[in-house]
Amino acid sequence: QVQLVESGGGLVQAGGSLRLSCAASGRTFNPYAMGWFRQAPGKEREFVAIVTWSGGTTYYTDSVKGRFIISRDNAKNTVDLQMNSLKPEDTAVYYCAVRYRVISDYDLSNRKNFDYWGQGTQVTVSS
Repeated sequence: QVQLVESGGGLVQAGGSLRLSCAASGRTFNPYAMGWFRQAPGKEREFVAIVTWSGGTTYYTDSVKGRFIISRDNAKNTVDLQMNSLKPEDTAVYYCAVRYRVISDYDLSNRKNFDYWGQGTQVTVSS
C-alpha cells in the first residue's frame, strides 16, 4: 500500500499563486508516474498534470499550460504543483495520484489508470 498526503491548498485571489505538495509513503516507492487531478463541484475529476518518475517527462492539460509547473523529488518521494496566475475556474479539490505499472503516456490523463489517490486538498480562487 501507498499513502499519499497532499498539502498546500487554500484561498487565493485571482492572479495569485499556490504550491501544492504530495508526499508518498508505504511500500517501496518506484512508480511509473505521479501527478495531479482536480474535481470541481458538480464535475468529473479531470487530469491536470503528470510527471514520469524515472525520466521526468511532464504533461499538462491545455488549460494550465504556461501557468502550472509539476516537479518531483525522487529522493523524498514527493511531487509538487506550482500554480501561478490562478483563475476562478481553477477552483477545485486537487488530488495527488500514483500509477505504478508502465502504461502508454497517452493513457496517463485517464484517472481510471491510477492505483493510489490522496485525500485531496481544496484550492479556492476568488475573483
